[in-house]
Amino acid sequence: MRLVRAIFTRDLYFLFSCPALLWQGLFLYLPIAILMLYSLLEYSPTTGDVVISFDCYRQIFNSVYFKVILNSCVIASSTAVLCLSVAYPVAFFLAMKVTKRWRTFFLVTLILPSWTSLIVQIYSWFFLLEKKGFLSRFLTSIGLISDSFHLLNNYFSILIGMVSCFLPFMILPIYATLEKMDKNLLEASADLGANRWETFKRVILPLSMPGVYAGLLLVFIPAFGEFAIPTLLGGAKTVFWGNLIVDKFLKSRDWRSGSALATIGVLLPTLMILIGYWGMRLWKRIQLAKLRNIQASNLYKDAW
Repeated sequence: MRLVRAIFTRDLYFLFSCPALLWQGLFLYLPIAILMLYSLLEYSPTTGDVVISFDCYRQIFNSVYFKVILNSCVIASSTAVLCLSVAYPVAFFLAMKVTKRWRTFFLVTLILPSWTSLIVQIYSWFFLLEKKGFLSRFLTSIGLISDSFHLLNNYFSILIGMVSCFLPFMILPIYATLEKMDKNLLEASADLGANRWETFKRVILPLSMPGVYAGLLLVFIPAFGEFAIPTLLGGAKTVFWGNLIVDKFLKSRDWRSGSALATIGVLLPTLMILIGYWGMRLWKRIQLAKLRNIQASNLYKDAW
């Protein structure tokens, strides 16, 4: 009886999280593990055994695949940077300027496009950006573009579609971080004589960095493997990593190579994010060490 009571008092939060952890393990980590295992196993017709082979991974290390990785990194980084530049002012406005009465309304309008299908969102931009679409006719009528200028099947249209689809994933983490921030810190900063820019630079921006990191993670990784938006809005002129995976699975029917590409598509962006995170931590440690050295030198001068 004491054990049951201890479980429901001490480990209650863990028990509530068990269904979500089980669901994530069965439908996320287990399929990824099976995918990795499938890319390594190969049937040997001579011996009739299943052996471990890295041939699919060796084929990836050539200049063609490196160029595709570079294309995916560029489009994912551009999408993440553009989303951050648009999302931070929006999140700041929702968390700091909008009253609670209207905050729910703005959040619902922000999330509402995500309730529709991704294909519907892409084709809505397709009809807006096509040559006889509304946006193209409007820009032509005011003289910004010529009749021969195409808004579709280029890098610009891909970025428009990527930013519009992934923007909520950047706004919501930043908004959640800013909304939970203690507003008394802003009053304390004003009492100490800091202006609005100093308060933002020294108080708001550092406290909102966890939300920025989470938003970059939620945008960069899916944008790296996106294939529907570049194919429909970009005209499949540039090959990205997601297009390679789809071609291997659906066109070539080479499931082992497709599994290897999908595995690298999961591990490579995660590794890049971890390297960036470790780099930021190292940079903070260096800055902290410099600050301590400056403080120590000032104390040494004051002592003399």
